[in-house]
Amino acid sequence: MSVAEDKAERVEGWNRPPVIEPEGEGELLEVAMGPHHPSTHGVFRMDVALDGERVVRLKPVFGYLHRNHEKIAEGASYLASMPYTDRLDYFCSLTNNWAYALAVEKLVGQAVPERAEYIRVILAELTRVQNHASSIGFLIQEMGASGTPLMYAFKEREKILDLFESLTGSRMMCNYMRFGGCRVDVSGPWLDATRKVVAGLPAFVDEFEALLSTNEILMARCQGMGILPPELAVNAGVSGPMLRAAGVNYDIRKVDRYGIYDRFQFRVPLGDHGDIYDRYMVRILEMRESIKILEQALPTIPTGPIMDAKAKIRGFRPKPGEAYGRIEAPKGELGFYLISDGGPNPYRYRVRPPSLINLTILEDMCLGHNVADVVLIFGSVDIVLGEVDR
Repeated sequence: MSVAEDKAERVEGWNRPPVIEPEGEGELLEVAMGPHHPSTHGVFRMDVALDGERVVRLKPVFGYLHRNHEKIAEGASYLASMPYTDRLDYFCSLTNNWAYALAVEKLVGQAVPERAEYIRVILAELTRVQNHASSIGFLIQEMGASGTPLMYAFKEREKILDLFESLTGSRMMCNYMRFGGCRVDVSGPWLDATRKVVAGLPAFVDEFEALLSTNEILMARCQGMGILPPELAVNAGVSGPMLRAAGVNYDIRKVDRYGIYDRFQFRVPLGDHGDIYDRYMVRILEMRESIKILEQALPTIPTGPIMDAKAKIRGFRPKPGEAYGRIEAPKGELGFYLISDGGPNPYRYRVRPPSLINLTILEDMCLGHNVADVVLIFGSVDIVLGEVDR
């Protein structure tokens, strides 16, 4: 079977880029990039078939970091799974917590106090800022640049992680959300420190963008590279900045209006071409929108409890039923599907990870490009292997 026939059989009916046929009579060179390639954001492998330096076939290989997250959760209590969610996307543990808490709250009809809703939004948008800044820093590093942009990103990320540590006791594995609220309340000094960090974020994004957005090398390497058509993005279930960079106006904060996002004014940045540069710019603009949300939420956070008085900690046994809770995590739609049979632990526990779903169209974006561009296209997807393999 030829490359074209094999491709057509696997993706029949999909609007995907045409298969690149080898030129001349030479054989294809098959290269295994990984599983410890420095560009792979974890233990990941790409099996690439090359005609010279052109990519004609690419197969992502997962599973090196599989930890049986879902099966472990089906044998543990609902609350015991909360710290395990931290290990999915370890850059974004607080949004992982929120998605899981939201699924359980839907399952049992649990209310959340207003103050806790504000805290969740504040922590989620701080998480989005540090995730996008780090993602861009890694992208530039994978382009072959020095570590300067990454160090700029990490400098600001450190300030946000300090806030997380002072509130939750941990910089990355925060284990903070609870069904019906949050584990501990924010203090006045913590809010003051957060306002100070947020006040400095616009200058950081301005400086970051001035350093990068009009850089000739970045524009030459990113514009027109790794294009993702909107039709393919929708058909493949891609979400988050990847989807919006393709020009599809879809943000779960606007669609579902979960939490209290309907109280805040913010826009959804969109790309025009769906290339690497659009994905970079969408993340820059989303950081600016997150700052706007933080500037609205911090002055208006109300007083009151952070846990619903009716929330159960011990003897937690939801009635039989099912629920799906989802949020707009920094990398896309993060969802948890739960089935309860009335017992103390879920009968079924399923994670919808954006990193894995967004990675499924990697081959389509890489076909026809040089092998040197594959690393850059892959970096623009923004994945964490803990979430891909689970």
